[in-house]
Amino acid sequence: MIGLVSEHGSCSYGPVILSERHALIIDYLRLAERVEVAELARAVGTSEVTIRRDLEQLAEQGVLRRVRGGAVSLLARRQEPPFVFRELDNAEAKRRIGAAVAGLVRDGEAVVIDGGTTGLEVARALAGRRVTVMPLSLQAAHALAVAGPTRIIQAGGEVRPGELSVSGPLAEAGLRALRFDTAVLTCCGVSVEHGVTAYDPADASVKSVAISLAARTILAADGAKFARTAMAVVAPLERVDVLVTDAAAPPQTLDAVAAMGIEVHRA
Repeated sequence: MIGLVSEHGSCSYGPVILSERHALIIDYLRLAERVEVAELARAVGTSEVTIRRDLEQLAEQGVLRRVRGGAVSLLARRQEPPFVFRELDNAEAKRRIGAAVAGLVRDGEAVVIDGGTTGLEVARALAGRRVTVMPLSLQAAHALAVAGPTRIIQAGGEVRPGELSVSGPLAEAGLRALRFDTAVLTCCGVSVEHGVTAYDPADASVKSVAISLAARTILAADGAKFARTAMAVVAPLERVDVLVTDAAAPPQTLDAVAAMGIEVHRA
């Protein structure tokens, strides 16, 4: 077993909130594949009782398997990290991207918002606006459900555990009953060569349906997504009208995207 040094570059942390503790534990699992309760408690700065509770919660999400004195990872190398971990990853960049996407949406539009952490930030930025929104996740629906003129049309379908996104035939049928001015698309990976990709085939399918029903598609993707290609193809990049990303996106790739006639915004 290797020492507990996370991607954050330190072996010691002060007291942290629940979601941050979970993210740190997953960091260690990706490096060591096995973690010990006592070592985690020292590294995170909390009690062993709290760490055991965290491990039980992560076990329920399918992230790990509990073993005597600790836990072992159940995350495959190319598997999508849990929502709670991704929400902390590049959080500030995703907030800026969400605000920039919302700024491109005009009052009165009908918008479909994809699931995922960046889609959630778009929903938060649109909450209270005079728009009609179909969110493809319960997370986004909750963010939009504030006092104000925002009209929410909830998509049906199967709810994906942990993600709380919706997919499947019922979700796709609900989408096909409507037409949208704008589809806000998120992704697990994006490249000029492979297009927009996702880890889950059912998720990729509902994304593809959403963009087929919209007059305009805005892809919201932080710079880290340009280094990844996931298994399921959503659409070729040519299907995207606008890309909103951040300063971490590779300039040469963005030049190639712009050469395809796609409008590029850096948030």
